[in-house]
Parts: sequence; structure tokens; C-alpha cells
Amino acid sequence: MEGAPQFKLLLVGDGGVGKTTFVKRHLTGEFEKKYIATVGVEVHPLLFHTNRGPLVFNVWDTAGQEKFGGLRDGYYIQGNCAIIMFDVTARMTYKNVPNWHRDIVRVCETIPIVLCGNKVDVKDRKVKTKQINFHRKKNLQYYEISARSNYQFEKPFQWLAKKLVGDPNLYFVESPALAPPEVAIDEGMMRQYTLQLEEANQIALPDEDDSDL
Repeated sequence: MEGAPQFKLLLVGDGGVGKTTFVKRHLTGEFEKKYIATVGVEVHPLLFHTNRGPLVFNVWDTAGQEKFGGLRDGYYIQGNCAIIMFDVTARMTYKNVPNWHRDIVRVCETIPIVLCGNKVDVKDRKVKTKQINFHRKKNLQYYEISARSNYQFEKPFQWLAKKLVGDPNLYFVESPALAPPEVAIDEGMMRQYTLQLEEANQIALPDEDDSDL
């Protein structure tokens, strides 16, 4: 999209949490992706139309590099914002969130970051909503998503766009073209999770003890 502001978005998290599935839901990004061999990443340009005009998130997807124990600084350099993703059906992926956060902050310092718990369509959750508090400790935004059902797909991008553009009233004026849902979402269950998240946010944080993440 010529002339639209572009932002480098780092998409990080353990292998298998659904990062690639998530980014490939946005059909434009899948169609126009490019591969940067030097860093071993696929970059998906995701176009969003806002009330402030179009903007593009160039989403850097690790293309499996995280399996080799962390990512090189070249991946993080000049990142404008980030999404850290974990899988609510795999506890270890949440336990590793602080490591991903540490790496981002080490290189990018104070960029806006969203934490996303993916696969909330799966009935058998291992990481319960009320156990998730890393975002509160580090002042991040948190969303529960289901990439395969497109549930809350736009939420992380809209929150980041508001921060980057500096306009709390920014909103998306049209929905991006997304691949059709592969799974149905249970609306009642989602309402319950939203309620649990609101309740959890009212509870005081436990004393600083990162062992109970």
C-alpha cells in the first residue's frame, strides 16, 4: 500500500503456538509475503483500514527459527511493536513468555507489546484465564484469541495501532479479508473467559515471585 505508514511487528513465542496460522489468516499478508533469508523470516504485510487512513503491519514470523534456542538480534532490530504468543493448551509455552519478553525489551526497550493466549477454542485448557498475570506485571495488553476461528483476530492489531499512531480513538473502519474459520467458537465459553479475565484483573497481584508464572 503506497504511502501508508508501515510498522515492523515482531511475532514471537514458542514453536507450535500458532504464530504462522495466526498471521496467515489475513489473506493479503499471505499473498504478498516475502522471505528474508539472512534472518530466516517470512514477512507478511498486513493492511488495515482505520479512521485515520490505511496502515500496514509488516509482521515478522520466525519461520521456525525459535527452535534453535532464541532469535538473533537482527530479528528484533528496529521493531516498532510486538505480539508474544503462547498456547493455552500447553503450560510450557506460557512459562517461556518472560524469556521472549526479556529478549524484546533488551533490543527494543519500550515498544508496545501485546500478549496473546491462542487456541482458546480448545475445550481442555491447561493455562486458565485467572492464572495469566504476566501482562499485568509488565504492563502489557492481553487478549485471548483463536487463530483457527478468527476469534479476536483484529484486537491485538487495533491496540498496537492506537499506541503507534498515538490516537486512543483509532478504530478499524473495515474488516480485513480473512480465511474462513476452520473451527467454530463457543460464544458462551468465550463470554465466560472474558468475565474471568475481568475478575482476575481486579485481584491484587501476588508478591514478586516469578516462579509461579
